[in-house]
Amino acid sequence: MPTDTKTKPAKPTPAALQLDEAAINAAKQHTDEGVVTPTYGPWRRDILRLLNDALATELTCVLRYRRHHFTAQGVSSPKIAEEFMVHANEELQHADRLAERIVQLGGEPDFRPESLPGRSHSDYDEAMDLNDMIRSNLIAERVAIEAYRQMVALIGDKDPTTRRLLEEILAVEEEHADELRDWLGQR
Repeated sequence: MPTDTKTKPAKPTPAALQLDEAAINAAKQHTDEGVVTPTYGPWRRDILRLLNDALATELTCVLRYRRHHFTAQGVSSPKIAEEFMVHANEELQHADRLAERIVQLGGEPDFRPESLPGRSHSDYDEAMDLNDMIRSNLIAERVAIEAYRQMVALIGDKDPTTRRLLEEILAVEEEHADELRDWLGQR
């Protein structure tokens, strides 16, 4: 019987998980920049632009929902108008969270009213018919959902905190869209 004198090659061992000590040491510098460490790199400006556009979208949604709250008419309008205000308040919370994150990243939240239409992903709406209001808000929620999904994908692991914030907002926008779709189905 022949014996196998060949030895099997050793399995490659994975590289040890190690932190980037240079990046950690760099984080000790420029403490006036708060959460913005050098690893944010060139993405920070792009992320701030995305966040300011999302802020414009949320503010536009607040204004649209509030208008619809006050102008909704019809048999079903009191309950739906009440929900429009709930949605408006949740959109305002989103705007506040986005503005806070923009400041954390060393940016300035852009609340200029004249710039909202150009930066917002969704449109303002002056519908007077309740079904048209619901449909308009559903379209706006669907647009926001798509915009947030794209932002989450673009940011990826470049800024996990911002990505999580956007994912949390996205979940609420999906709830809004579900509710609005249900309202259209009931009418």
